[in-house]
Amino acid sequence: MTVKIEKKIVGYQVKQTEAATPDVKIENTFSPVEMNESIARPEFLLGSTYKIKPPVSEHALYITINDILLNEDTDHEVRRPYEVFINSKSMEHYQWVIGLTRVISAVFRKGGDITFLVEELSSVYDPNGGYYKKGGVFMPSLVAEIGAVIEKHMKAIGLIETEDLSDHTKQILAEKRAEFDAKQSGSANDSDTAFPANATVCKKCSTKAVIVMDGCKTCLNCGDSKCG
Repeated sequence: MTVKIEKKIVGYQVKQTEAATPDVKIENTFSPVEMNESIARPEFLLGSTYKIKPPVSEHALYITINDILLNEDTDHEVRRPYEVFINSKSMEHYQWVIGLTRVISAVFRKGGDITFLVEELSSVYDPNGGYYKKGGVFMPSLVAEIGAVIEKHMKAIGLIETEDLSDHTKQILAEKRAEFDAKQSGSANDSDTAFPANATVCKKCSTKAVIVMDGCKTCLNCGDSKCG
């Protein structure tokens, strides 16, 4: 309806009208904190210490890996390695061990995918030959065993997924082990290994656990078989 204004306009006011408010979807703008070099070292870190006693060293080595908690007390909380220390009474490897720990710690703090460290360290071979650790696992070098400790730690905090054998596979391996032990009952077993003394090294898991049953090479540790 049109209204004619006959008086002089001296002011005005906008009348508020009720309108339907559109539904506004509020998105979660939380951005998880990722590991990077700009994160300052907190006063408290979670640490785990591993002891190794390689035959190439007179004294044991103690490897300590400290972890930082990112996004603490949230649904995105994760635990990531921050630094590593290696201590030993032996001074024989002191120089290169200190250098190695500093480089590894720098890679930890760099962020991103750091699991490649395991493969790189595990591929270091001692020109004088490797050694077998307790359990029959072959270590090509002391550096490789340090890499194995880091891999164990990464699996413990969930950074690397552990490939567990199925119950069916474990049952088959147990049956093969029992059958092999029955055939080799007359021979003495090595007390330092959980597998037969005449077993060979598995190329997949580096464990001295490969036996030959009915013309087929089978690893009693990881289940790898040449017969499929």
